[in-house]
Amino acid sequence: MTNTTAPDRTEAAKYYFTYIDQVPGGDICEILRAQLPETVTLLTGISEEQSRHRYAPEKWSIRQVVSHLNDTERLFVFRALWFARGFDSPLPSFDQNIAIATAGAEDIPWRSHVEEFRAVRSATVAFFEHLPADAWSRHGIASDNPFTVRALAYISAGHVAHHLKILRERYL
Repeated sequence: MTNTTAPDRTEAAKYYFTYIDQVPGGDICEILRAQLPETVTLLTGISEEQSRHRYAPEKWSIRQVVSHLNDTERLFVFRALWFARGFDSPLPSFDQNIAIATAGAEDIPWRSHVEEFRAVRSATVAFFEHLPADAWSRHGIASDNPFTVRALAYISAGHVAHHLKILRERYL
């Protein structure tokens, strides 16, 4: 059973509604599933050379943005898994700058970044599609912030929507 009710303002810290508010209404699993071909189509239209583009010297390259998408999607789903399965110990923070500095994104072929996104998102969809109904409202603490499993599903979709918008507006 999937969940079609958007999280309310108590299900995640205010900051995360930057992402949640970008998700349209409807079945969150279908939204996550629909983002996969949309994202892959956009990314496959980017050449190996273009994937190294930065819109400003201090900004990430397109490769780094996609590496970041893959890392953070794994993180959000791990948090959802942790809480959905009933674990109650708080999870640590995630520093995206440390992660990207050590990811080696510039050394990985562009096609591999795109295929990794496809694999990660497919795993995300499978995870959320198979959640028991009562798991959606389970909650916990990560990065010193409260989250429900439902909020993490919406954050996963909204985070990709946020970065696709940035890619379209600033990079492409």
